[in-house]
Amino acid sequence: MDIAIFQFILLLLYFVFLHYVSGQGDTMTTTQFIKHGDTIVSSRGTFELGFFSRGETSTNHYVGIWYKKTSATTPVWVANRLAPITNKYGVLKVFQPGLIVLVDDTNAIVWSTNSSKSVQNPVAQLLDTGNFVVRDANDPNPENFLWQSFDYPSDTLLEGMKLGTDLVTGLERYLTSWRSSDDPAPGDYTYHCDPAGYPQNLMRKRGNVTFRAGPWNGIRWSGAPNLVNNSIISFGVVINSREIYYKYEMVNKSVISTFVLEPYGKAMRIIWIGKARGWVNYHSAAVDDCDTYKLCGAYGTCNILSDPFCQCLDKFEPKHPDDWERSDWSSGCVRKIPLNCTGDGFIKYSGVKLPDTRNSWFNETMTLHECRVVCLRNCSCTAYTNLDIRNGGSGCLIWIDELIDIRQLSQSGQDIYIRMSASEIGSAGSTRKITVILAIALPLLVALILLALGLGLILCKRKRRENPVLTTTGILGGHSNKNDNSNQIHQENFELPLFDLLTLTNATNNFSLANKIGEGGFGQVYKGVLEGGQEVAVKRLSETSEQGLHEFKNEVKCIAKLQHRNLVKLLGCCIQGEEKMLVYEYLPNKSLELYIFDEERRALLDWPKRFNIINGIARGLMYLHQDSRLRIIHRDLKASNVLLDIEMNPKISDFGMARSFRGDETGANTRRVVGTYGYMSPEYAVEGIFSVKSDVFSFGVLVLEIVSGKKNRRFVHPDHHLNLLGHAWMLHNEERMLELVDPYLVDSYYISEVLRSVHVGLLCVQQNPEDRPNMSTVIMMLSNEGILPLPKHPGFFTERKVKDIDQFSWSTQTPSSINEITITQLNAR
Repeated sequence: MDIAIFQFILLLLYFVFLHYVSGQGDTMTTTQFIKHGDTIVSSRGTFELGFFSRGETSTNHYVGIWYKKTSATTPVWVANRLAPITNKYGVLKVFQPGLIVLVDDTNAIVWSTNSSKSVQNPVAQLLDTGNFVVRDANDPNPENFLWQSFDYPSDTLLEGMKLGTDLVTGLERYLTSWRSSDDPAPGDYTYHCDPAGYPQNLMRKRGNVTFRAGPWNGIRWSGAPNLVNNSIISFGVVINSREIYYKYEMVNKSVISTFVLEPYGKAMRIIWIGKARGWVNYHSAAVDDCDTYKLCGAYGTCNILSDPFCQCLDKFEPKHPDDWERSDWSSGCVRKIPLNCTGDGFIKYSGVKLPDTRNSWFNETMTLHECRVVCLRNCSCTAYTNLDIRNGGSGCLIWIDELIDIRQLSQSGQDIYIRMSASEIGSAGSTRKITVILAIALPLLVALILLALGLGLILCKRKRRENPVLTTTGILGGHSNKNDNSNQIHQENFELPLFDLLTLTNATNNFSLANKIGEGGFGQVYKGVLEGGQEVAVKRLSETSEQGLHEFKNEVKCIAKLQHRNLVKLLGCCIQGEEKMLVYEYLPNKSLELYIFDEERRALLDWPKRFNIINGIARGLMYLHQDSRLRIIHRDLKASNVLLDIEMNPKISDFGMARSFRGDETGANTRRVVGTYGYMSPEYAVEGIFSVKSDVFSFGVLVLEIVSGKKNRRFVHPDHHLNLLGHAWMLHNEERMLELVDPYLVDSYYISEVLRSVHVGLLCVQQNPEDRPNMSTVIMMLSNEGILPLPKHPGFFTERKVKDIDQFSWSTQTPSSINEITITQLNAR
């Protein structure tokens, strides 16, 4: 009996203890409560729940959830948005049969959850996802919730939260903006994954649509070509018989990011930047005026680069021309020739954001041809396209009404087939006229074809005698560049796969502007998708670029057989007629330059990623200089020529300027200086002497740029006129090298690695090439903890008296151009 009493006393003390520490754990029982000043913290300490108020003079208090790891209390969910507690005496409790209630000082219920289930032992818990849930403590399934906050979002979409509709219960989960930055009451704007027709994300203001992201195409929203899965975030849409919803997951778990709907109607993805102690905009849903819903009316298309923005689609005209003259495009456009349902056909429009799909029909298994047949049979069908653009396209999406909210996209737009009358697509005319025309034209056409074939054979034979061409095994010869005969290719088999022109034309949507991802002196680069779904980058040689042809031959010669994880992979080439193209693997994160010099994106590259990039570039250069079959000097290593794969691993690209050597050769002299100001070594830019040490110099510049987040040629400091190299040299001499580090790295870098990287960078940019280490030594210095030699002064920095240093010992006359451009033709001095 005494033991039983003792156990009862211990249990009573335990509950008293729980009462006083309520809010310090991650669950709340019926014997516990939360009052002002108490909090509940999720199991891993990611989220915190408690009372908060906004505004210095506000007396309103709310129950909310926020990130515990951020210094700013930014609520991601609010319970009592419409019913604030006007003093500090509110209490949050758990009641049987399974409710959470918020009561004021009079014990009146201000806010409560709803649950149709009754349980004996309900508990409330804040999960590490940020989801506040009520469940039965006796239920062995911890995910069997009686109620969850994820079903009732506020203005923020968290990772794993569903934005969409439960088709069984009818529950819709959508975002609602705050009324103002200090008032969490529901505002004017809402953000939905709209299930009507085919799913698409919509923003509404007081019920009226103001923005539309376009339908889901299997990869992204049709109207958001820049928002794709990457190394930071992945997302998608789930469509089945039970529910339709959009959600995202963080690939990089170290990044804190949410999607938020602002009080003024801007929906955007934000990322927490620890150094800046605040949130920054990573991507906005609406980016320009053309994202305004229905700006150009029915059958109008918006192009932000045109003046005016709105134009009618081809074969359409303004419905009210006078309104269009006054820049009022809301009335839209009408067909020049109405449909009659008999004999109609379709015209393909490319590179567009697909129209509003709320009046649409879809089938996931149909082919595009079957989709066309279904659309033709229905006189109400106005257009059709593929439902899913992956793997060459699949499924069927059909519009049953006017086509609204179309825009022209500069990249990654889609194809749509719009219904037209027979006369608009050139199919009208009598059979008799066609017969007469064919009878006259066919003999003439046959004669012309035979003549063209004969001339073509003659020209082909003559051209083969003058210029050997690609065979099925690779390049046998090429165009002779009179300016640099050393780079001609003579009877050498590279066993490089060949692509035919039609394959690359289809892969790049006929080299459309929407697929263009880059451009240089050689020509343009396009993103393509091969028939099997493989994404590629196609470098297309400009027809008028002699230097581009030289680059083409040189690039194939240098890297046709190179295989290294830190070199971009050449998949093949195409030479057909006047077309000359190189086909590479496609790298979605594009170039290093887009990250380290961008105020927002560079925060995504923490120190471990940057150090990995530095080491990866070094390993790639060592392979080129020492381990490859040919000794290769890149001659144009810079941030824009380092591409990043999906995991942010670096790959050196663009070998058009490279030179290859055999045996013990390590360098040469040229009157054709190529490269980019700010990265060229002094002996190369001034005297035309290049060697493997020229690449080492460029690498050193790149290391200092990666560490600092600053561009060498554009570096500006209020206390001196030095470039980045000079500034780093000065800080080294004054033992202040940590001042060079990008402020965004403060929370992630290791001091020893950063100091060693800066030191190695300064060793690589020394004036005399003999003083610079080779790349194998660089890799050893970066990976070991040994003592490093003291660097000497760098090349190319401006003379200036600075504090204790009277004058830097050397400078050289820099090339006259100050632009960030690639030099293509410069005589040595």
